[in-house]
Amino acid sequence: MPEKRSETRELLITRVFDAPRALVFETWSKPEHLVHWWGPAGFTLPTHQMEFRPGGAIRFCMRSPEGHDHWMVGAYREIVQASRIVFVSSIDDDPSHQVTTTVMFTDEGGKTKVTVQQLFTFESDATRGAEKGWASSLDRLLKLLAQLTAASAATKEAER
Repeated sequence: MPEKRSETRELLITRVFDAPRALVFETWSKPEHLVHWWGPAGFTLPTHQMEFRPGGAIRFCMRSPEGHDHWMVGAYREIVQASRIVFVSSIDDDPSHQVTTTVMFTDEGGKTKVTVQQLFTFESDATRGAEKGWASSLDRLLKLLAQLTAASAATKEAER
């Protein structure tokens, strides 16, 4: 009998943000920022536990506008300050639905290029909707970064 092979699916999204790399990285590493942008438009993050360190646990619950909860649990594998985050997670608490996510942060002339790569070893509605979900989440991140950048500029102006 031939061996059954699992095919890895890849998602790759790149976005450039008009904000310094350190600030963009901070929005990924601090729960007080993450709660404002993680998940597609209309979703909330009522439960968010993260130990932002290699080996640290992640447990998020994204709640849809209709009230459906979508869980993500996992662990951080690698963190390189302001450069790279790698985490492995399972979707809806199903260990067979594992995803490896790598997020890279690079300078682009005063802006920050963020590249999100996800590797899925399964096929489901979650994998098919991942690109749309990430696009919406990154749109929300764009708005948060604009607010944070404006607040920082206002603070600096007031200090003069």
